[in-house]
Parts: sequence; C-alpha cells; structure tokens
Amino acid sequence: MEPVTESAPVRPEDIAAVRRFNRYFTRRIGALDDHYLGQDRPLGEARLLFEIGDGVSLRELRGRLALDAGYLSRMAKSLEAQGLVRLTVPPHDTRLRLIEPTPAGRVEVKEQNRRADVLTAGLLGTLTAPQRTELTRALATTQRLLHLAAITVALVDGAAEDARACLDAYAADIDARFPEGFDKTDLVRPEEVTGEAGAFFVAYEEGRPIGCGALRTLEPGVGEIRHVWVHPDARRLGLARRILTELELAAVAHDFAVVRLDTHAVLTEAQAMYRACGYAEIPAYVDHVYADHWFEKRLAPGRPGEQDGRGAR
Repeated sequence: MEPVTESAPVRPEDIAAVRRFNRYFTRRIGALDDHYLGQDRPLGEARLLFEIGDGVSLRELRGRLALDAGYLSRMAKSLEAQGLVRLTVPPHDTRLRLIEPTPAGRVEVKEQNRRADVLTAGLLGTLTAPQRTELTRALATTQRLLHLAAITVALVDGAAEDARACLDAYAADIDARFPEGFDKTDLVRPEEVTGEAGAFFVAYEEGRPIGCGALRTLEPGVGEIRHVWVHPDARRLGLARRILTELELAAVAHDFAVVRLDTHAVLTEAQAMYRACGYAEIPAYVDHVYADHWFEKRLAPGRPGEQDGRGAR
C-alpha cells in the first residue's frame, strides 16, 4: 500500500536539470532569436499570431497564455502595425477588444506553420525511428508532469463559490455517466466539509478551478471521502491522486484512524485508483443509492506518511 506522504523537498540537482534543459531547448529551437523561424518577429509575437486563430478576445488570450495585459496589448499593436491582425471593439460590449487575422495574417500563419514543421523535421531527422519514438514519449511525459506541476490544490470553505462550482460540474459529469442519472441533493453540504467537521479541497490551474474532493466525519474516528472530481482538461495527469493525498492528510489532521468511500460500478477508473492507493474493498458500510463498491484505508493516527500495522481491511 502507498503511504500517505507530503511532497518531498525539491532537490537542487532537479532544479539544475530543468534549467539546463530549458537553456538547451530554447537555444535549439531559436527562441532567443528576434527573427523566430526567419520571419520578422520574435517568438512571443509569432506565438500570439498562432493563438489568435480565426479571432478571439484579448481577455481570453490573456487568460490562455497567462500574459501581462500591457505586454499583450503591445504585441497586439505590433502585429496590427505589420498589417497582420485587426483590433475591434464589439458593439454589444465596449469593454472587450477583439483581435482577428487579416488576409495577410492568415498567409503569415500558414508560412509560420510550414517553417516550424521544417525545423521540427530537421531536429528529428537525424534520429532513428526508435529514437524518435523514445523522444516523443518522453515529451508527452514531460508535458503531462509540467501540466500537473502547474496545478495547485488548496483547502477552501465548503460554501466557497469555487467549491460549489466544482460540485455542480461534478454533478453534471456523473449525471451524464450514471444510467440512473444523479440527484444533486446527494452532494455534501458546506457545513459537513468545513472546520472540525471535515475539509474541502479545490484544484486550480492559473486561477481556474479544475478539480475537487471532500472529507466529512462519518463517525468518531472515521472520515468519509466524497466527490473526488477532475475536469476533463486535467485528467490522466495524476491530479486525482494528489487530491486524494490531500484528503488523507486532512483525515490524519482530524484524528481519523480510518477513511472510507464508495463508488459507482461505472466508475472503473476510480476503483482502480483507490485500489492502487492502498484502499481495500469492504462490505457496504452505508446504504447509498449510487454505491456499488465500498472501500476503506487505515491511517496511523497523528503520523502522516505511515499506516498502522493492521493494514486495510
């Protein structure tokens, strides 16, 4: 069984390895050149031109790319001066500024994509087929882990707007998956998952809530985990396991010796995760209309990172 553990300190050698890779990669793809891909603009403007697509608001671009508003505005004006984009204000909302490519901008993006493909093919061309497969797999792993690293998990009040928004999204998600649908009255109440009664965690990516999990008191010394949910955009990253770990640490802090949970038969991926995280299937501990499987994990009281000698039953 996996122990309940908090994140280990980041090692200096790990920091150095990431920085070393960043320096090599940015130089190798020409990110430092103010004529990226041999065109008349740096990488920042080239990326912005690509992200505009058929047209979008500057507000959406700012959120998507995590850019400072002033910096984004300067780049947009530079592209406009080059005749590549058009900036407008929609009549229905004068607070918005829209940006869309001009015909010349569409041609430029097409050429930019062609040059990027040629550059990438050149990088891969000297490798053997197995080496290319190894590299693309490593890149997929790198992207997944960096995506996960950018996500934070925070303890919030059960009545907080983000908590209820996540629960609404959770309810909509499982309502579509459960053959019998889902009744939102089954959701935890704010007072059940706040303060001494329990805990509620929300996962954030660049300020946007994308996951949640709840812990409530089931009986003295026993906590119940509910509503572990991750937005489709952040699935298959390992985020659900991180939320589960936070819930287990909160259970230890609440002096729960045991945590229990149940899950629906269709949620096979959830069942697999719980088993992999040290949960053992047990007989039904409560009559719950949406439960087909019940699980339990024993924790060492007051000792995060350890479990008692009895294991899970």
